[in-house]
Amino acid sequence: MSEFDIIVVGGGSGGSAVAGRLAATGKFKVCLIEAGGANTSWRIKAPGMIPFIPKSANYRYDTVPQKGLNGRLGYQPRGRGLGGSSAINAMVYIRGCAWDYDNWAKLGATGWAHKDVLPYFKRAENNVRGGNDYHGGEGPLHVSDQKWPNPGSKDWVEAAASLQIPRNDDFNGAKFEGVGLYQVTQKNGERWSAARAYVEGLRDAGKLHVETGATVERVIIENGRATGVQVKQGWGASRVIKARAAVVLSGGAFGTPQLLQLSGIGPASHLQAMGVDVAVDRPAVGSDLQDHIDYVMSFETGGDVFMGTSLGSMLRTLKGIFEWRSSRTGTMTTPYAEAGGFVKSAPDVAVPDLQFHFVPGMLEDHGRTQVAGTGFSCHVCVLRPESRGTVRLASKDARAAPLIDPGFLTDARDLAVLKAGVRLTHRICTAPPLTAHGGKDRYATPLDNDAALETLIRNRADTVYHPVGTARMGSDADAVCDPQLRVRGVNGLYVADASVMPRLVSGNTNAPSIMIGERAADFIQTHLG
Repeated sequence: MSEFDIIVVGGGSGGSAVAGRLAATGKFKVCLIEAGGANTSWRIKAPGMIPFIPKSANYRYDTVPQKGLNGRLGYQPRGRGLGGSSAINAMVYIRGCAWDYDNWAKLGATGWAHKDVLPYFKRAENNVRGGNDYHGGEGPLHVSDQKWPNPGSKDWVEAAASLQIPRNDDFNGAKFEGVGLYQVTQKNGERWSAARAYVEGLRDAGKLHVETGATVERVIIENGRATGVQVKQGWGASRVIKARAAVVLSGGAFGTPQLLQLSGIGPASHLQAMGVDVAVDRPAVGSDLQDHIDYVMSFETGGDVFMGTSLGSMLRTLKGIFEWRSSRTGTMTTPYAEAGGFVKSAPDVAVPDLQFHFVPGMLEDHGRTQVAGTGFSCHVCVLRPESRGTVRLASKDARAAPLIDPGFLTDARDLAVLKAGVRLTHRICTAPPLTAHGGKDRYATPLDNDAALETLIRNRADTVYHPVGTARMGSDADAVCDPQLRVRGVNGLYVADASVMPRLVSGNTNAPSIMIGERAADFIQTHLG
């Protein structure tokens, strides 16, 4: 039986950060356990290979039928393997706005105001532009400007600017609102996942023990304390790995509540129905699921400027692959979501509640279905959704997918905001200079027919991959974790991932998840002395 000081379950964004920071102190013997593989394929390292990432690196979850999406199943890709979703995402580096974190503090997440979290964002970051009041220049997470964006992405920014939407070259700086090209988590033309930032160097130096291909079946709780985990690798027998000081769960908004429930921590009625012995009755486990509901608008242009199935476009992609393999430069450094930004759906909204992701290709159905032709697409998502969902057990088998119900568009307020977003997206995509490409709306969006627009949205909207909130932190007795990320009711058990967010941030969740891992490492060190 193996024994460590600290066990971290899950090698994604938060887990990589907390494991790496704790191991780097030299004070603790740390074990990082990951169900997936090492994720070293060149198809993961090459940013433009997102559509061709190995299937083994993605859980490829489906939701339960969504009432708000006309009964459709939503698709929930989640990273599997070291780096987690940071190994398969679009690499967009966004933190959210200051208001998000100040609101967390007001809701009871004491010590999580923007002034509290900014130093941790800076500590994590190694921005190519250097450090300043808002950015770090020496952290392990490399953040870069795009060197080879598609000309059409720049045209989209100018089209938005023509509608008096301000340009913004730093969404993580003094100003949040506006449009521009995104910065990305890349280094020298390669994807820079959380595992590359925090894990690989320490693992190779023998300072961090990493086990891959290992599914944690449950947390072992003895006398009210987490003392280890039960693990299964391959088809072998389950075994126990002991933790002398702490167990940290970093399985994400789906994996963490699943493991908590498998360990007897969750809604008692559900656990009993599943045949799981109840250790702690905590209804908030697996509740409060929040995600950004997103709509994709596509325009067919013809020509070879944008990505697509034209001969010229395909030859350019093939040339780009060879260029990237030889020099790490060129079009295959694309994050696909090259441009975008943040706007308000109405003048009386306090802070932006819509986000755009512009893609210089007709990327639909999460890239699972190839769209014939050449063109561009633009995502628009609701940043602060009111709809709530759940994550529940489907089986006592830890390898089985959980039941994921985001409850998309079950609150009418989200639909109203998304309608406003679709209409604004159409205005931008039909404004000059983008109109010079001659784009044709593939869905003839019924902008002037509210009922028809609602039907189209419910038939096509889905996630933009930012689930949070299923093990929320707070100062109230119902919260799963306290503001220092300790699971209430079990000593020595922590959560360090997006599931602790009491509210969804206004933007992409990778950078905030890494920040949470950074903070968790400090909390744990303080608690352990």
